[in-house]
Amino acid sequence: MTRGYDDERGAARPRGHGVPDSLLVGLLAFLLGLTVLVWTATGLAGLFAHGAWPVGVTYSGTPMALRHLVSAPHDMAAAWPDTPKSQLSGYGLFWGILIGELMVLLVLVIFTLGTVARYRAVRKARRTKAREAREARLTDQQAREAERAAREAKEARAAREAARETVPAAQEPTAPGEDAPATPAVLDPLPLDPVAAGPVPEQRTAPPLTPAVGTPTEPTLPRVQFTPDRAAARAASIAAAAAAPGPLIVATTDPAVWAETKDARAKLGPLLTYDPTHHLDTPARLRWSPTSGCTDLATATARATALLAPVRPAGALDSAVADAAQTLLRCWLHAAAVDGRPFRQLHRWAHATGAAQEPVRILRTSPKASAGQAGELESVLTAHPERREAAQALIGRALTALSSIHIRDACTPLRADSVLLESFLDEGGTLYVVGEPIEDPRTDPGAMPLLTALLSSVVEHGRRMAERSSDGRLDPPLTLVLDDIAALAPLPALPGLLDTGRARGLLTLATMRSQEQARARWPHHSLRT
Repeated sequence: MTRGYDDERGAARPRGHGVPDSLLVGLLAFLLGLTVLVWTATGLAGLFAHGAWPVGVTYSGTPMALRHLVSAPHDMAAAWPDTPKSQLSGYGLFWGILIGELMVLLVLVIFTLGTVARYRAVRKARRTKAREAREARLTDQQAREAERAAREAKEARAAREAARETVPAAQEPTAPGEDAPATPAVLDPLPLDPVAAGPVPEQRTAPPLTPAVGTPTEPTLPRVQFTPDRAAARAASIAAAAAAPGPLIVATTDPAVWAETKDARAKLGPLLTYDPTHHLDTPARLRWSPTSGCTDLATATARATALLAPVRPAGALDSAVADAAQTLLRCWLHAAAVDGRPFRQLHRWAHATGAAQEPVRILRTSPKASAGQAGELESVLTAHPERREAAQALIGRALTALSSIHIRDACTPLRADSVLLESFLDEGGTLYVVGEPIEDPRTDPGAMPLLTALLSSVVEHGRRMAERSSDGRLDPPLTLVLDDIAALAPLPALPGLLDTGRARGLLTLATMRSQEQARARWPHHSLRT
């Protein structure tokens, strides 16, 4: 009984805070410095007054002397009982020298602090100026490239329109009901006698020379193509990219798709390449942070869903762990966004012991944070320790790729990267999302969560643009060529794109290796072909 009572008292007792180590060290340094000043002031005063250092004025006896001087500032003999009174100076000279020493020390400290502060300010200004100049050069270069690509695209469109206008009218198909030249009829031979009885033979006309109006020349989108033949999937992806009438998103594990289509697409608009694993041989790579836009709670929720999609367990028994992981990741994304933290900070929050309390503090103190998020995050962290540990392990698995320097660099965008990503749809540009195929992402997802999150973000941006348009669809439509998408980035919105994307101007071609692969990635949906 006594033990339980003590435990309850210990649990109810508020946690105390000890004296900070820095305060203790500072206090000791102050006392030691004051001791040195009193010792030197006493010796120098005796030297100036009598021409010699007083006997018995030692550093070891200074603490006791300092104690007596605090209680009796005028009695120098009581402060130094082992020193003859004739060798000590008056109290006025002693205190004058001590105050002078303090003033000299204060001036030196202020001068040192000012020098260090100026040095740091100059270094910071130089680094800021160099970074701004570097970003300005990069922005100017990308702006020139975008202007050149837009000019070439405009010239190419003007050339195509001029070519269509100069087509001879005789080559255009004749509309039904208009006068058309008679087609020579092929008749059976008839007797010359006009009175000859018998039925008039039926005339047979030759087939029209022009193709029927409305005959499709390309496969209609959206559609899903299941084929284990990578050559066939590559050919279908290249054909769909070449036929795209407007902005284009190409997600592929095959560098040949990028190599075959990039030159033609560069003439039509800006060309962006998101290749965090350096799968392609190109220096121009887009950088994107998954925390961008996560100051909005709905965006943070969708981003957490996309990041966890490749590693989310399929079993119903693990749904509680998956929901807890999604809540943690959503709150962490929101906290990092409102506090201006880089995306790699989430990797530390997932792995460092005790670091998970930092986003709770951010969500509780930041004025930009959404209401109630700190309490929801803290409830997940404090309830069900086993579920919390499993959820943190799931998030850590999704963020494993951040241990690579290339991935961390790809998640640290410049200002120009954000501008290009926001504007490429309006400019009819192309976004390539390239990565390695992964068959078992729940064990080692690699960069798949980042690719899935970027695709989800861009698709959602296109959907919102369609909703804001007058007719509720994108014109020209946005074409999505998702090659080997199940092994690259299991996009959560893919079933919805296939069902309702065409009405919104989102045309999708998805290639996969088999229907079993599709069922493994989207177990609750049936993807139609």
